[in-house]
Amino acid sequence: MSAFKDYFSRQAAAYADFRPTYPDELFAWLAGLVPGATTAWDCATGNGQAALGIAPHVERVMATDASGPQLAHAQPLPNVHYVRMRAEEAAIASGSVDVVTVAQALHWFHAATFFAEVHRVLRPRGVVAAWCYSLIRITPAIDRVIDGYYFETLRDAWAPERKQVDRGYRDVPFPFAEIPAPSMSIVASWTRDHVLGYLRTWSGTRVLQEREGRDPVLEVEQGIAPLWPDAHTPLDVRWPLSFRVGRVA
Repeated sequence: MSAFKDYFSRQAAAYADFRPTYPDELFAWLAGLVPGATTAWDCATGNGQAALGIAPHVERVMATDASGPQLAHAQPLPNVHYVRMRAEEAAIASGSVDVVTVAQALHWFHAATFFAEVHRVLRPRGVVAAWCYSLIRITPAIDRVIDGYYFETLRDAWAPERKQVDRGYRDVPFPFAEIPAPSMSIVASWTRDHVLGYLRTWSGTRVLQEREGRDPVLEVEQGIAPLWPDAHTPLDVRWPLSFRVGRVA
């Protein structure tokens, strides 16, 4: 089994401040797939963005992550229980979970080992949902600047696993009865500074910053400033979501 690749602990506070949250419709749709669900496992919860989303729909959420600093910045809720734990070695009773969620994290796992754990912990007819988002979309002109940063400036700074996100997890072997997901996007209203803060949470940004001793996001700021002159005026931003959702027998 591969070792835990911790790209996020050092920027856990920024991750909590600048990462987007997921749409309510996503969790309502998942809850509808498992009527009467009582227990969810949100794996690689980070700061708990997905755990907080599924929490209103179940009695109990086990929110796990291998990063202690990420969990330290998670928002508490009475029915969400945060535990430090690796995805491939879940200290969760067999047949005790109704739904497993994995938000923006499947590409960091040893997928076959993790999916074996999912099979073990899910109850019959339980559901697993893994999703990801790639590039932020704002306006065509701003998007071109951010795309250049993503594909060119950070080209050699991304971990190989990131390619799975760019492909929407389509190439990941998925040993479940697949359920088609409706088209959904994350939508937010963000200022220019919030977008720049978000770009600084990217693992590729951190790698390049440490490698070259500079803040590469400053180049993005210079590129989008003429296109977004008032840093405090929010614009609508969106991220199309890609899903792999399935059910156990």
